[in-house]
Amino acid sequence: MRSIEYTIHDENGIHARPAGIIVSTAKKYNSVITIQIPESGKSADAKKLFSVMGMGVTGGDTLLITADGEDEAEALLKLETEMRSAGL
Repeated sequence: MRSIEYTIHDENGIHARPAGIIVSTAKKYNSVITIQIPESGKSADAKKLFSVMGMGVTGGDTLLITADGEDEAEALLKLETEMRSAGL
Protein backbone atom coordinates (compact mmCIF):
# COMPACT_ATOMS: atom_id res chain seq x y z
CA MET A 1 0.00 0.00 0.00
CA ARG A 2 1.24 3.46 -0.92
CA SER A 3 -0.14 6.92 -0.34
CA ILE A 4 0.45 10.54 -1.24
CA GLU A 5 -0.76 13.83 0.16
CA TYR A 6 -2.13 16.38 -2.27
CA THR A 7 -3.35 19.88 -1.45
CA ILE A 8 -6.17 21.27 -3.58
CA HIS A 9 -5.18 24.68 -5.00
CA ASP A 10 -8.33 25.39 -7.01
CA GLU A 11 -10.59 27.59 -4.87
CA ASN A 12 -13.64 25.74 -6.28
CA GLY A 13 -12.35 22.42 -4.95
CA ILE A 14 -13.44 19.17 -6.55
CA HIS A 15 -16.66 19.63 -8.51
CA ALA A 16 -18.05 17.58 -11.42
CA ARG A 17 -15.29 18.13 -14.01
CA PRO A 18 -12.27 17.40 -11.80
CA ALA A 19 -14.12 14.56 -10.07
CA GLY A 20 -14.69 13.02 -13.49
CA ILE A 21 -10.99 13.28 -14.27
CA ILE A 22 -10.08 11.60 -10.98
CA VAL A 23 -12.60 8.79 -11.45
CA SER A 24 -11.74 8.10 -15.09
CA THR A 25 -8.04 7.97 -14.20
CA ALA A 26 -8.57 5.73 -11.15
CA LYS A 27 -10.70 3.28 -13.14
CA LYS A 28 -7.73 2.51 -15.40
CA TYR A 29 -5.97 0.73 -12.54
CA ASN A 30 -6.61 -2.53 -10.69
CA SER A 31 -5.55 -1.11 -7.33
CA VAL A 32 -8.10 -0.09 -4.73
CA ILE A 33 -7.79 3.71 -4.58
CA THR A 34 -9.21 5.74 -1.72
CA ILE A 35 -9.33 9.50 -1.22
CA GLN A 36 -9.56 10.83 2.32
CA ILE A 37 -9.72 14.24 3.96
CA PRO A 38 -7.85 13.43 7.20
CA GLU A 39 -9.10 16.56 8.99
CA SER A 40 -12.77 15.67 8.55
CA GLY A 41 -12.50 11.90 8.33
CA LYS A 42 -14.44 11.85 5.04
CA SER A 43 -13.33 9.28 2.51
CA ALA A 44 -14.36 8.02 -0.91
CA ASP A 45 -13.69 5.29 -3.42
CA ALA A 46 -11.79 7.14 -6.16
CA LYS A 47 -13.58 5.04 -8.80
CA LYS A 48 -17.08 6.27 -7.87
CA LEU A 49 -18.08 9.71 -9.14
CA PHE A 50 -20.80 10.53 -6.63
CA SER A 51 -18.63 9.32 -3.78
CA VAL A 52 -15.79 11.68 -4.80
CA MET A 53 -18.15 14.62 -5.39
CA GLY A 54 -19.96 13.94 -2.12
CA MET A 55 -16.83 14.52 -0.07
CA GLY A 56 -17.22 18.28 -0.47
CA VAL A 57 -13.52 18.93 -1.13
CA THR A 58 -12.77 22.65 -1.15
CA GLY A 59 -9.72 24.71 -2.03
CA GLY A 60 -7.01 24.34 0.58
CA ASP A 61 -8.04 20.84 1.65
CA THR A 62 -5.21 18.34 1.86
CA LEU A 63 -6.12 14.89 0.62
CA LEU A 64 -4.57 11.57 1.50
CA ILE A 65 -4.78 9.37 -1.59
CA THR A 66 -4.07 5.71 -0.98
CA ALA A 67 -3.63 2.93 -3.51
CA ASP A 68 -3.34 -0.75 -2.70
CA GLY A 69 -2.60 -3.29 -5.41
CA GLU A 70 -0.22 -4.43 -8.09
CA ASP A 71 -0.15 -1.10 -9.95
CA GLU A 72 -0.37 1.21 -6.92
CA ALA A 73 2.75 3.27 -7.64
CA GLU A 74 1.77 3.92 -11.25
CA ALA A 75 -1.81 4.76 -10.23
CA LEU A 76 -0.74 7.37 -7.67
CA LEU A 77 1.75 8.95 -10.04
CA LYS A 78 -0.85 9.23 -12.81
CA LEU A 79 -3.52 10.59 -10.45
CA GLU A 80 -1.17 13.26 -9.14
CA THR A 81 -0.14 14.19 -12.69
CA GLU A 82 -3.76 14.44 -13.88
CA MET A 83 -4.81 16.50 -10.85
CA ARG A 84 -1.97 18.96 -11.44
CA SER A 85 -2.81 19.17 -15.14
CA ALA A 86 -6.44 19.91 -14.26
CA GLY A 87 -5.32 22.82 -12.08
CA LEU A 88 -6.35 21.21 -8.84
